[in-house]
Amino acid sequence: MMTDTLLKTPLHALHVELGGKMVPFAGYDMPVQYPLGIMGEHNHCRAKAGLFDVSHMGQARYVGDEAALEALITADLSALGAGEQKYTLLLNDKGGIRDDLMVSRPAGDGLFLVVNAATKNEDFALIEAATAGNGTLTRINDRALLALQGPEAKDVMARLCPAACEMVFMQCGAFELDGVEVLISRSGYTGEDGFEISIPEADGARIAKLLLAQDEVEAIGLGARDSLRLEAGLCLYGHDMDENRTPVEASLIWAMAKTRRERGDFPGAAIIAQQIQDKTCQKRIGLRLEGAPAREGAEIADKDGNIIGIVTSGGFGPTIEGPVAMGYIDRAFMAEGTEVDLIVRGRARAATVTKMPFVPNNFYRG
Repeated sequence: MMTDTLLKTPLHALHVELGGKMVPFAGYDMPVQYPLGIMGEHNHCRAKAGLFDVSHMGQARYVGDEAALEALITADLSALGAGEQKYTLLLNDKGGIRDDLMVSRPAGDGLFLVVNAATKNEDFALIEAATAGNGTLTRINDRALLALQGPEAKDVMARLCPAACEMVFMQCGAFELDGVEVLISRSGYTGEDGFEISIPEADGARIAKLLLAQDEVEAIGLGARDSLRLEAGLCLYGHDMDENRTPVEASLIWAMAKTRRERGDFPGAAIIAQQIQDKTCQKRIGLRLEGAPAREGAEIADKDGNIIGIVTSGGFGPTIEGPVAMGYIDRAFMAEGTEVDLIVRGRARAATVTKMPFVPNNFYRG
């Protein structure tokens, strides 16, 4: 994709100013790394605090009959109180995952949605069509979205927006940050404590510079974002889950509200119920391996050389100082501790099925 056809986030000029190496990602010109380097950025986020530009994600507000929206996803919106956020899934009629998203209720009326960048147009078009006449989805194209992540993110927010520190993991609300009204949730995509901040576009770069001026904070690019989420055992849409994988296969049953499973009132409910009852042929698992990392597409084989699965994400885990991967594997080999081989450049490399996350999550739960 030509550079001049790529979209730019409100922080694009700041990325260039900071020395970001820009690459195409989900139709946007995004920083894959800064002069600190992917390894340095990863380790800094795990030790202190990192700032990510996630303004390419899709933001929207939904107002109206929430049952019409609920029919498309796996959350129980009637149980979503003011100031709460849920991770949920948008499904197709076969139970496949169209997208994963965050839905929150920052105040008493209306919902705030954040969806993946690569699928946002399709997601929003689907929601608009399905809820027409019952609710109104307003796409928000004039706001930046920042993620402040890491064990010292709370120290930064304690200085700049102390009220936000009163929240625990998966809570949200409206706050004032340096004189700007913002929406903040205590969540993120690294496995660390942190905050996601929705800011008016005009104030995005200024607030980002304010956060980067704090001693604890460094700018973090897509490279470290990927290694951080992989260590945390978090899915990347289009890789670890897609329309051909159900929540059962993707090990995401926890993202399906128990009340919704009992009612079976979501797309593909009968297929998913059958999978839960009969178990699935394949399931997403974690892998620790020896030698070189295995990348997406590497085949997984049993010790007799039979292909039993495929790697969907893989790379070096800086925190654990070794390669890790996740992928789908046949049911008979799902047990933790099972020894398998990953086929890397035509060679079999020993690996072990491992419980995820690879690095313990540090979400703040109070």
